[in-house]
Amino acid sequence: MHQITHPDKIVKCIPDICSCGHEFHQSEFTLAEKRQVFDLPQPKLEVTKYQIHKASCPVCGLINKGIVPQGVNAPSQYGNGVKSYVVMLNVHYKIPYKKIQLLFTDLFGYPINESTIFSAAKKCYNKLWNTEQSIKSKISSNDVARADETGIRIEGKLQWLHTASTPFFTYLFVHPNRGKLALESDKSILNRIKGWLVHDSWSSYFSFKNYKHAMCGAHILRELQGLVDTEQSKWAKTFKAFLMNVFEMPFGERVKQKQIIENRLKLICKIGEQIEPPPLKTSGKRGRYKRTKGRNLVERLIKYQDAVLAFAFNEQVPFTNNLAERDKRPTKLKQKISNSFRSFKGAEFYARIEGFISTARKNNKNIFNELFTTFDGHNFITEISGAK
Repeated sequence: MHQITHPDKIVKCIPDICSCGHEFHQSEFTLAEKRQVFDLPQPKLEVTKYQIHKASCPVCGLINKGIVPQGVNAPSQYGNGVKSYVVMLNVHYKIPYKKIQLLFTDLFGYPINESTIFSAAKKCYNKLWNTEQSIKSKISSNDVARADETGIRIEGKLQWLHTASTPFFTYLFVHPNRGKLALESDKSILNRIKGWLVHDSWSSYFSFKNYKHAMCGAHILRELQGLVDTEQSKWAKTFKAFLMNVFEMPFGERVKQKQIIENRLKLICKIGEQIEPPPLKTSGKRGRYKRTKGRNLVERLIKYQDAVLAFAFNEQVPFTNNLAERDKRPTKLKQKISNSFRSFKGAEFYARIEGFISTARKNNKNIFNELFTTFDGHNFITEISGAK
């Protein structure tokens, strides 16, 4: 912690009298050292009273009444600062309604109803509609986007949270489905992406032809390590070493050795194809032939070779999809705390607000300030995009 130039309060510590009996005068003092204490003042709510006056016009007799600021609608209500605070606590810091109520009573001496917290989230959600449209546009127009999905529970049932992101923007949405129905829905932006999409090779992503595919190297490495640990797939150890070698190779060197790298991948996969057991028909059952995990992986590596090596020959494409995984991680934490969203609408509130907060974090913005101005009808995204 470092001292600041302009503290809020200054307390002078001066000697009263010398041990010899001399009483010091103000002009004799010089500053010897400075110490600063950073502390919290006693928190309190600031209450603003609006006195609405009226007057009768002496000319025409019309009654004229004072106009209160927009948003001051009730005899008593919480302001935008409180609304921003409770939304931030509930959405971003994952604090349940009951604990927010206790916190408000302990800090401010005022109770706050669950309905007030829910209404604040609903209002913030509605205010962020234009902001979310701008975020979706920024992501879909970027050269490289990342996508991922994770299961969440809503009213005790499994649903899915989907994310699309870049280093500066995060978009989240919830949907009852994981695959094609979700990714082709009006909530998804995958049909608007024209550049690269980095993903975990979930088959539904490959159904889109409007963007170029890049498979997450971290996912491939985890699958390979799983095969190595079983000591049943020697080709997996070779492929893992090959992939890490390409990753660590300077980009210029990769481009020079492009043909060698591609041939090496094909050779290892061919060996894996020969080693892994072929698909087997389960007696008496319809559907796909049964495949081992190793067989599934080697067939995927062969089929999507270009996506596996996308990072190697395209400098803007990352090796992993870690950014998208980080963007969905707060939701997993919320699930651990709350177990399940109470309603689908509540999950939608969370997704839009958390996506905005994540975007603000990525752009080094103050979260509370951005939520506060959002309630006023603007934030740093709308100022950039010109959205109103």
